[in-house]
Amino acid sequence: MSNQTSLRVADLPQNAPTPFDLRPDSKALEAIRDDLGLLGLRKLSFTGDVRAHGKRDWALSGKMGATVIQPCVVTLEPVTTRIDIPVTRIFVADWSDPDEEEFEIPEGDESEPLGPEIDPSLVMIEALSLALPQYPRKDGAALDQADFTEPGKQAMTDEDAKPFAGLAGLRDALKKDE
Repeated sequence: MSNQTSLRVADLPQNAPTPFDLRPDSKALEAIRDDLGLLGLRKLSFTGDVRAHGKRDWALSGKMGATVIQPCVVTLEPVTTRIDIPVTRIFVADWSDPDEEEFEIPEGDESEPLGPEIDPSLVMIEALSLALPQYPRKDGAALDQADFTEPGKQAMTDEDAKPFAGLAGLRDALKKDE
């Protein structure tokens, strides 16, 4: 990566943005690829800046781009995906953890506690892992219907599992009786 990885909050200027431009080298790409369980990772970049957000908070905003290769969930063949996304994080000085055990973080909440440093490379890796397709699928790959049952018995099909299919037959039989 570049020689700039983390930024000391105490050294950040309050009145001007601090730019960053991360383009991991092949060794760093290999480590990130392995950490995320990818088949391949190319063209990873993260550019943007960190700037004051109010009196004590800081905002990181940037653009992350990468080409990732993952196994297809159906065929296990390699699937290549291009990811280009905006990334925003707000580092909050007066962070308080919610007291409730079952607390859910709202969708799209980009707030994090502010520590002594802000590390754009950690934000880049987190953003990449969140942006990965969960179920990468090769074009045209589809699961065939699989029927499982005990030997000697008729397998239940998707049609059999439709709860109202039997009711339609019953309705038709009752109409005939009328």
